[in-house]
Amino acid sequence: MKTDLVGMSGPKEEANKEKETCSIESLNSQGSLDSNRKDDRASLILTLTLYNVRKTELSKAAEVFEMFETQIHHFETRQAKKPKNSVDDLDIFVECEVHSADVGILIISLKRVAKDVKTSREDKVPWFPRKIQDLDKCHHLITKYDPSLDHDHPGYSDLEYNKRRAFFADLAFNYRAGDPLPHIEYTAQETATWRQVYRKLRSLYPTHACTQFLDAFQQLEKHCGYREDNIPQLQVVSRFLKERTGFQLRPAAGQLSARDFLGSLAFRVFQCTQYIRHFSSPMHSPEPDCCHELLGHVPMLADKEFAQFSQDIGLASLGSSEEEIEKLATLYWFTVEFGLCKQNGLIKAYGAGLLSSYGELMYALSNKPEHKPFDPEVTAVHPYQDQTFQPVYFIAENLEDAKVKLQNYTMKIKKPFALHYDPFTSSIEVLNTPQKIKRALHQIKEELRNFCLALENLS
Repeated sequence: MKTDLVGMSGPKEEANKEKETCSIESLNSQGSLDSNRKDDRASLILTLTLYNVRKTELSKAAEVFEMFETQIHHFETRQAKKPKNSVDDLDIFVECEVHSADVGILIISLKRVAKDVKTSREDKVPWFPRKIQDLDKCHHLITKYDPSLDHDHPGYSDLEYNKRRAFFADLAFNYRAGDPLPHIEYTAQETATWRQVYRKLRSLYPTHACTQFLDAFQQLEKHCGYREDNIPQLQVVSRFLKERTGFQLRPAAGQLSARDFLGSLAFRVFQCTQYIRHFSSPMHSPEPDCCHELLGHVPMLADKEFAQFSQDIGLASLGSSEEEIEKLATLYWFTVEFGLCKQNGLIKAYGAGLLSSYGELMYALSNKPEHKPFDPEVTAVHPYQDQTFQPVYFIAENLEDAKVKLQNYTMKIKKPFALHYDPFTSSIEVLNTPQKIKRALHQIKEELRNFCLALENLS
């Protein structure tokens, strides 16, 4: 049936077809099509021109897409840049998916009903979330330290602990964006473990933590039930963060893959575990737990500067190569997890891995490890240690300086597209047409107008 669309042709037209087919094969070999799909579908960006458009011409083009079961993500028409006959000449832009085997014949068929059919380069790009609901798919776990698999995990032989962990995992896997965050009735033993960690760490915070952390921690104690005898609920903490910086929490079953975890940060969503470390090892956990998340991460996510820093790493990760993901994950490790900064002539901790580990927090601020200035180019490729204390820590001049350096670094990451986060819809837009860029600029223009009015009112 598909050959019917092409129709009968003479020797000259057959030669043209063969030439077109060769050009398509060349295009495929150059990697312009993304066939990295489970169902072997290719992503295409097409531009074409219809001259002296009437309903029949437009419908013919539409029939071609329909014939090949094309999934159209974006279809846009505009007046032709180089009209030949009339104002009815149209340029058409299409983002679509089609079965890989049909790519060549699709383009040949389009050339028979339209002019100037071109395919823009679209590299093979890993899937990434485009709206906050897509985070329901971002739950791939790293099982390296899973208590049911890791023989060295403190809870490996504790059947009750593993059963409890399975309960938390089910809650996380069944959670969907927009659902209320699960309310947990923690056991007396779990609360006792929390108490030991909370009491020990809280004694160090005044002398070892940065001022941003201390300010937020005070507010968390006041408004979110942070205290020795109570493990805070995610719903309460998430509401607090949302009001302060726009960040929100969602439950995680364990340690996520770097791509899934960082991708969530792009939407100002922090994937947060709800289980607690094994009671036999209260001062150390080989994997993230609620002590690490609630005591280490949450206070810093309540700071606007740091929240932007975290989202910037997340945005940079979207669609990045595995090599770049590894570098961004390393940057995250040495900053968000184990970062130090200067404040009032002293070195303070802002990394969650330090602020949730009594032993390493003292060690990091001693004269035992090596301290280096934070430079993203150096930090991104520095080897890190996930079994013992870090031999090297990177010190930022301040959080603003760290944010600017990170933004400069991420601008150098090579991608075939630019992205824009829309905070109104909590979605990511790929800026691959002039119209999309204009819409994004219009939003910025409106914000600038408001700021100008505010300045006028102050003068």
